[in-house]
Amino acid sequence: MVGGSLGRHMNGRLMHISAENKLLVVSLGGLEPLIRQMLSPNVEVQCNAVGCITNLATHDENKTQIAKSGALVPLTRLAKSKDMRVQRNATGALLNMTHSDENRQQLVSAGAIPVLVSLLNSPDTDVQYYCTTALSNIAVDANNRKKLATSEPKLVQSLVQLMDSQSLKVQCQAALALRNLASDSKYQLEIVKFNGLQPLLRLLHSSYLPLILSAAACVRNVSIHPANESPIIESGFLQPLIELLSFDENEEVQCHAISTLRNLAASSEKNKGAIVEAGAVEKIKSLVLTVPLAVQSEMTACVAVLALSDDLKPQLLEMGICEVLIPLTNSPSVEVQGNSAAALGNLSSKAAEDYAPFNAVWNKPDGGLHAYLVRFLSSADITFQHIAVWTIVQLLEAEDEQLTNNIRSSPILISSIRQLSKSPPPSHSGGRRDPTDPSGSSSDEEYDDGMTDQEGEGEIVSLARRILDLTEVGEEEGDAFESRPRPVAGSQGVQQYSSGGQGSQVGSVGSEHAALRASIHRALSGGGR
Repeated sequence: MVGGSLGRHMNGRLMHISAENKLLVVSLGGLEPLIRQMLSPNVEVQCNAVGCITNLATHDENKTQIAKSGALVPLTRLAKSKDMRVQRNATGALLNMTHSDENRQQLVSAGAIPVLVSLLNSPDTDVQYYCTTALSNIAVDANNRKKLATSEPKLVQSLVQLMDSQSLKVQCQAALALRNLASDSKYQLEIVKFNGLQPLLRLLHSSYLPLILSAAACVRNVSIHPANESPIIESGFLQPLIELLSFDENEEVQCHAISTLRNLAASSEKNKGAIVEAGAVEKIKSLVLTVPLAVQSEMTACVAVLALSDDLKPQLLEMGICEVLIPLTNSPSVEVQGNSAAALGNLSSKAAEDYAPFNAVWNKPDGGLHAYLVRFLSSADITFQHIAVWTIVQLLEAEDEQLTNNIRSSPILISSIRQLSKSPPPSHSGGRRDPTDPSGSSSDEEYDDGMTDQEGEGEIVSLARRILDLTEVGEEEGDAFESRPRPVAGSQGVQQYSSGGQGSQVGSVGSEHAALRASIHRALSGGGR
C-alpha cells in the first residue's frame, strides 16, 4: 500500500495527467490502491485519493470501470466527511459518475441519493452545485424519479430554495433539476405547492442565458398539468413568456416559451382569452414568418389551440392571423404545414356570422386560401386531404354567399373534390362499406390519431360528397356532417410536442405519417402539451 508523503506525492501527480494516461492508470490496476487510500483514517490521504478518482472519472471510458470497482460506496461515505475538501472532491466524483444510465443505477444502488439530497443544504457552493447537478442527471430516469418521490419528501423545497442561491450556477442547476423532476405530474404539482413559481419568474427576467433557458424549460414542464395553468397565469408569467418569443439569441428559449403558452391555453376558455388579451397573437403574427422552423411549428400549434375558442375566433380573424397562416401551409416543414392548416380549420368552424376575413384571403397572400386548399386536396398524404375537405365543409356550412361562390367557381377545387368522392369508402374491416350507411358519416373523432389509413380515406370520401351536395345540389345542408373535432385532454413534456419529423415533402408514410396525423390531431383538439 502506498501511503504517507509518498502516497500524497503520487496522488498529486495523478491529479494532473493527460487523457491517455488516465486510461493507462485504470488499465494498469490503479483503482484498487486508490480505493484502499479512500478507506484510510488520514484525511489528507482521503482527500488526495478522492481527488484522483474525480479526475480519472472525467474520462468516459473510465467511468464504467470505476463503477464496477467498488469505489462508489466509499465515495458516497466520504461525501459526508466533515472535511470540506474531502466532501467537495467526493461529491464531484459522484457527479462525474452520473452521465450514463448504467452508472446512475450503480450510484442509486450504492445509496448516493439520500446523501446527495442532504448535501443540498451544505454551506459550500461547490458541494451544492455538484449535488444539484448530480440529482438533475439522476432525475432523467423515470424509475429514479419514482424512488426520489417515495424517499425524499423535501427534495423540491430544497431545490426551490437553491434557485435563490447567491451562485448563478447553483440557481441554474436547481431549475434544471426541477425541470427533470417535472416530467412527472407529482412534481409538477409540488413545484407550485412549494412556491417554486416566483423564483422561476425571477430567473426568466435574468439577463444570463443559462438561467433563462433553465427556467423556461422548467416552466414548460410545470405547465403540462392542467391544475397549474391558472396559478402560472396568476403569478404573472404571461408577459415575460410573450416577450421571450422574440428572444432570437436562442431558439430553444423561444420554443419553451411558446409551448408553455400553448399548454396554458389547453383546457380553459378563460386562459385562452387571457393569453390573447396579453398580446400573444399579435406577437406571434409579427414573428412567425421569420423564426426558425421549430419555433414556427410551436407557434402555429399554439394558434390552432387558441382558435378552438368560438368566442375568440372573430377576434383572431380580425387580427389578420390568416395572412400569416396561409403562407405557412406551404412551409418546407410538414409539421408547420399541418399545424397551420389545423389553425385555419379551427378558425373556419363556426367562426362567426361574418366570413369576410376568409373572402379577403381567398386569393392572397401566396395564392391565398384557394391555393392552400388545392395543394392539400392533391397531396399524397391523406391527413392533408382530410383536413382540406373538412375545412371546406366548415366554410360551406357557414352559408356565406361569396365564399360558396368562390369554392363553386373554382374548377380545380371542384375537380379535386370529385376525384376524392369517387372511391367507395372502405369498411372498418378493410372491405367496402355502403356509402349511404349512416355509420359512415364523419364523426367528432375524425382526427383521432388512432385512425387507420382506410378509415381516414373513408372519411375523406364522405366529406368530399358532402361538399358536392353543398355546392351543386344544395340539399341536405343540415347537421349530417358534424365535423368539428372535440377538445381532448393530453399531456406532453419538454420533448413532448416534437419539432422533429420535418421534411421537404408532404407524402410522409409509415411512422412519419402517424406522427403527422397525431400532430394535427393535437393541434385541432387542443390536446398534446
